[in-house]
Amino acid sequence: MNIVVLAGGLSTERDVSLTTGSMVSRALRERGHAVIMLDVFMGYREEECDITDIFSHSEEASVKVGAISTEAPDLAQVRAMCKDQSDCFFGPNVIRICQAADFVFMALHGENGENGKIQAVFDLFGIRYTGTGYLSSALAMDKGISKELFEAAGIPTPHGISMKKEEPLALKQTGLTLPCVVKPCCGGSSIGVSIVRTEEEYEKALEHAFLFEEKLVVEDYVEGREFSVGVIDFEALPVIEIAPIEGFYDYANKYKAGSTVETCPADLPPEITERMQQIAVQVCETLGLDTYSRMDFLLNDSGELFCLEANTLPGMTPTSLLPQEAAAVGMGFPTLCEKLIEISQAKYK
Repeated sequence: MNIVVLAGGLSTERDVSLTTGSMVSRALRERGHAVIMLDVFMGYREEECDITDIFSHSEEASVKVGAISTEAPDLAQVRAMCKDQSDCFFGPNVIRICQAADFVFMALHGENGENGKIQAVFDLFGIRYTGTGYLSSALAMDKGISKELFEAAGIPTPHGISMKKEEPLALKQTGLTLPCVVKPCCGGSSIGVSIVRTEEEYEKALEHAFLFEEKLVVEDYVEGREFSVGVIDFEALPVIEIAPIEGFYDYANKYKAGSTVETCPADLPPEITERMQQIAVQVCETLGLDTYSRMDFLLNDSGELFCLEANTLPGMTPTSLLPQEAAAVGMGFPTLCEKLIEISQAKYK
């Protein structure tokens, strides 16, 4: 197959996306596919290569990437790097190259790739892609909306509220007590997330989170063990436990090798494992997520489970969780990549 692996963009998870794209591209090439890794924002200029025959030299045409930094990228600097300086999110020839492909593997993370906008554009252009559609992507991306849907469906989740930058709420107005968690509504990789234990920390956390987005979620802090469950085609994978050596599972701990102990399958009683997997599938049904996704959980000392959020395009980096879960059932990384394309193709038949 001729495949575009779409990565990069202008999300705070840009660097993670590029690493995901690099890993996926390598795996698919091992399986004999012609793969172009394309930065959705930077695009590809015709003077660089003949686009009409681009898949015949796919590796040469692919963007090259480095390692993930422990800090989120400077997006203003990324914008300045683009030669075209256009207001268009799609770089030169991105749509054209994606239309020429047999399939697009969505390696995007964060707001740009997971909020459903790109999926909606691709639907209009008849471009086939991996992952769930535009509406379910939008619902899952907005933590405020998804929390309301979780509560309506009886899915256990920390109690919380949403607020807008123009209408910030003092702690006493939220109805929540300390400690609590402040996080951007539509961000990922724990960027902008703070655990606050004093009113002074709360005010600073709001200021910090509003640097990333105009809308926030503030919710009860649940102290406990962290887990994640991937779901492929409505079948839950083994549960993985995430135990940061220091602090919580923030951006640095997610992507700095050796900073987190990950155990798969997680050491849990069978009934808790089964319950967590059932809830993960229920989240997919509630949000309308098809093909694949990954749900994050907390388990407190009383044995209560809380679903935090759904990830519609889980990371596929060296330290990512979904590949580790798939490996636990004997599915190697190249097989996983092809599997995700296979089940995504089914929705077009």
